[in-house]
Amino acid sequence: MSEHRIRALALCIFHHRGKILVNEFYDDVNQQTLYRPIGGGIEFGERSAEAIVREVQEELDQSIHDLRLLGTLESLFTYAGKPGHEIVQIYDAKFDDERVYENQQIVGHESNGAPFHAKWCDSSDFSPTSPLVPEGLHELLKALSLLE
Repeated sequence: MSEHRIRALALCIFHHRGKILVNEFYDDVNQQTLYRPIGGGIEFGERSAEAIVREVQEELDQSIHDLRLLGTLESLFTYAGKPGHEIVQIYDAKFDDERVYENQQIVGHESNGAPFHAKWCDSSDFSPTSPLVPEGLHELLKALSLLE
């Protein structure tokens, strides 16, 4: 039996022209497409802002600046048939290389080396059947006028 634990995450909102950069992935068990911003787990002894800088560098091979904390969310969910519980620090930042904003998709790599395609999405791309995760993120971004 695996031990359940709360996971600490840091995610970053990159926004441009009414869209945010997200990783699209699929839950085979729930047969559902999900969208999540770039980021990942916070390592022991690492601050959440440091985790964002590291994750963006590792996943997208990009450096960032103007990092600011937008808020904290708590998410209880089921993914791939397994329960999850996350405390998520949500940040906003800008890419150092402004050319990144002109790419419709950006090729990234997960920590295990698996490739993924991050893409720019607006509010209309998200729905109850294809949500932006973690829970509460869409509402937070609307309240901050980062999404319509």
